[in-house]
Amino acid sequence: MAKWGEGDPRWIVEERPDATNVNNWHWTEKNACAWSQEKLKDLLLGLRIKSDLAEVWLTEMEKIEGEAVANNRKGKLIFFYEWDMTITWKGRLNGADFKEVEGKINIPNLSEENDVSEVDITVSLKESTSEGDIIKEFLYHQGKERIREKLEEYVVSLKKEFSKGMILPKKEDQSSQDKQISNLSSGFNKKVQVNQSNNTSGSKGVKIETSTVKMTVMFQCTGTELYRALTVPEMVMAFTSGPVKLETKKLGKFELFGGNIHGEFVELEEDKKIVQRWRSKRWPDEHYSTVTMDISQKQDHTELTLTQTSVPKSDAEATKENWSRYYWDPIKRTFSFGSFL
Repeated sequence: MAKWGEGDPRWIVEERPDATNVNNWHWTEKNACAWSQEKLKDLLLGLRIKSDLAEVWLTEMEKIEGEAVANNRKGKLIFFYEWDMTITWKGRLNGADFKEVEGKINIPNLSEENDVSEVDITVSLKESTSEGDIIKEFLYHQGKERIREKLEEYVVSLKKEFSKGMILPKKEDQSSQDKQISNLSSGFNKKVQVNQSNNTSGSKGVKIETSTVKMTVMFQCTGTELYRALTVPEMVMAFTSGPVKLETKKLGKFELFGGNIHGEFVELEEDKKIVQRWRSKRWPDEHYSTVTMDISQKQDHTELTLTQTSVPKSDAEATKENWSRYYWDPIKRTFSFGSFL
């Protein structure tokens, strides 16, 4: 048997107290559904929202559907959660003569795909009255932020609670493990944000100074495997760690990273070439670049040459960096396309 420090670490039993899941290579998973349902009920039910005008309190979780899972993939923690909730509420205007009114709050899209600030919260009345309409407006405008604070607290707690034991420490790196878990509480509700320049001004019809981004990347796989990683929805979801929209056909639409990147396919040559009309959401309105990915299979590896034209010049360096950070590096890690043996 190879000694520690020699050979492929995936096949070596490292000196560790538990001697399991060596190098955190294998996929491990924790189901967080039951815990999440109880946590959300604990945070939301009984919540009171008060002002000089009115008081509202949340009374019952009428519906809570969805799931939550924590994964460790090759030492990387990935959290998936998606919840659709309906909560009943009661409230009244301040003053002895006002009657109590009732209604519902619907939260249909609490998920890792959305920043908590983007989660939809709708308010409805059981019976429309002049008093009820006032309270409904109060709850919609002033209660939403209180509710979002509680949703934010849920996500923080989920990641803290289900990080425990997911990344198993090596002999020397317990401190780095502690640091990784603590870091999960910062930026917990941030979806993937592609680096952008500060210059986001501009609109349709305004001339933009542009440049071309070029790069060549090597992958330890076949051309077919790389083409599939870029065009099969399930594989794209795996390396982007989130839902995607991908219509792999000419003029088919695509959306990645919560819609931050979107566009359409212009040309597809199986295993050899992908051409896209591609833009970042934060670029000036209606401004698109053209992305051409040429896939060339060599004797022992595959080369991808990317040419991206019409990139806003102020954003060219960030765009080039983001291709590596959010596409090439994750593809290599997720599918083991980066190990040259």
